Amino acid sequence: MGEKARFFYYPEVRQGPTVPYKNEDQVIPVFRGTPLAIGASLIQNIGLVQNYFWRNAGFSIIRDLPLDQYSPRYDPTVIPVLDTDNNTTSTTSPATLPVPTEKRTGNVGYYTTADYVALYKSGELTPIVLVETLLPLIRRDASPPGKHSVAFLDSQVERIRAAAEASTQRYKDGCPLGPLDGIPVAIKDEVHMEGYRRTLGSKMDFTGDVRGTSWCVRKWEEAGAIVIGKTTMHELGLDTNNNNPNYGTPRNPHNANYYCGGSSGDPATPGSPTVSLASTVGVYGPMASNLDDLALAYRIMATPAPATADPLSSTFPSPLSELAAHLSLKRSPRPIGIIPPWLTHTHPTVLRIFNRALAHFTSLNHPILELDIPYLPEGQRAHVLTIMNEIASGLTPSQISSLTAPNKVLVSMGMWQITGQDFLASQRLRNLLMAHLAFLFREHPGLVILTPTTPIPGWEIEGGEKDLVNGLSDGKTSVRNMEFVWLANFTGCPAVSCPVGYCGKDGDGDAVPVGLMAMGEWGTEEDLIDFAREGEGILGMEEEEGASGSGLSVPAGWEDVVRQAVENMRS
Repeated sequence: MGEKARFFYYPEVRQGPTVPYKNEDQVIPVFRGTPLAIGASLIQNIGLVQNYFWRNAGFSIIRDLPLDQYSPRYDPTVIPVLDTDNNTTSTTSPATLPVPTEKRTGNVGYYTTADYVALYKSGELTPIVLVETLLPLIRRDASPPGKHSVAFLDSQVERIRAAAEASTQRYKDGCPLGPLDGIPVAIKDEVHMEGYRRTLGSKMDFTGDVRGTSWCVRKWEEAGAIVIGKTTMHELGLDTNNNNPNYGTPRNPHNANYYCGGSSGDPATPGSPTVSLASTVGVYGPMASNLDDLALAYRIMATPAPATADPLSSTFPSPLSELAAHLSLKRSPRPIGIIPPWLTHTHPTVLRIFNRALAHFTSLNHPILELDIPYLPEGQRAHVLTIMNEIASGLTPSQISSLTAPNKVLVSMGMWQITGQDFLASQRLRNLLMAHLAFLFREHPGLVILTPTTPIPGWEIEGGEKDLVNGLSDGKTSVRNMEFVWLANFTGCPAVSCPVGYCGKDGDGDAVPVGLMAMGEWGTEEDLIDFAREGEGILGMEEEEGASGSGLSVPAGWEDVVRQAVENMRS
């Protein structure tokens, strides 16, 4: 945000204690099948069994940390306040947004919004023909269900067709709403949508009294985007593999022997083979196949809501104001921070790809700094504890019986084992981490903290179809998978994750992508988009194990819906 940036609710700028990094493997047994069902029942109903697993997972260490000098912080929201002379644009309009120009190169890579818009304007394709080509692939209620319907909880066909017809007419009249008009998007089930249930990936209905559409999705719709359906997610968002026995588990499109990831895994799946954009949450944010589309989606969905609808959202500056302020700053090499001890558990291939990415940014004259952040392993436990407590607080004991076995375990412990002392200590630790990050950001203006997205090269479906039917409880892999990403979520810092390589191959599938995550100071979303653009060439630097070609490769089973739709237009 630059030297003159100001904030509401900015943390105290305070260096944390110097604490040696120590992250021991947790002894968490893996449960699947009948043992999982029996164990879940025992843990749900017997407090002594709950307590044993709770203590074994090491959550009790948080309350023993010396945190008395830090007040608890329950909300990580930090609101940037732009300088008055830069804050010249108060609204975000699709007509005034930067127009994406990045297109698919030949037959390589995914289609972009620029590809869609060019086809619509030329008359080679219309949104209604695209939608009619897409719906048979994704409808769960069709007979037989669509080829990719496992990823979709529901598609309100008449709503979709009406939106597509309206978009088609606008292009015919020569007055599209902007670069998102006619673009198919998918929305995670966690988000409220008019006409759709909100199940959170469960067999229960969490729609409540909310009947409208969440503001961020409404802004996409107002920009002309066509919501083609709500996608399933990991039940209650309580794990990172997206194994969902309730509605089915989409496989990783690059390798069917791997999960696609979670808790937002289903938007990632259609986001690759069938649609251009997807909305997902820990905090709301877009997923896209390229940075032009990511930036477009973010700038539209981040438009502040009016004060009458959401007083907190209304205090944020508009994305166009942020972009104008960002462009007015002088650009210079930005410091990149790494925490070497934090990388010690990273898979060798993932670490090699990370180091190659680091070398790329070094070649662009960005200085590399070795940083210390205290209590990272303990902070991850505090993050998990907070999520478990928040989820449990929204359920009744009787509702736990309706959950899948793995979540019976987690929610039971969240409901009955987390004490007020545990929760309070976790929020004190959140404050400590935010204060220390504020210290680092002030010491090193423009700092970006770089890690792999996850230290493991994908999550293999080790139990095969049985794991998909019965569910899986593998706390150790869950903890490893979240080893880096939790920090941004817990402290409210913006972050961006991009593929930078591929890892592994077996006889039944291709290599799976490896991600790089960059986390910046509060309010630096535009800086992170720029930083990610500088890393776009990393993916094609060399062939990874089992991966061929360069750039972002589409998986073998990818559906070229656009080509099919264009052929349908011609016929």
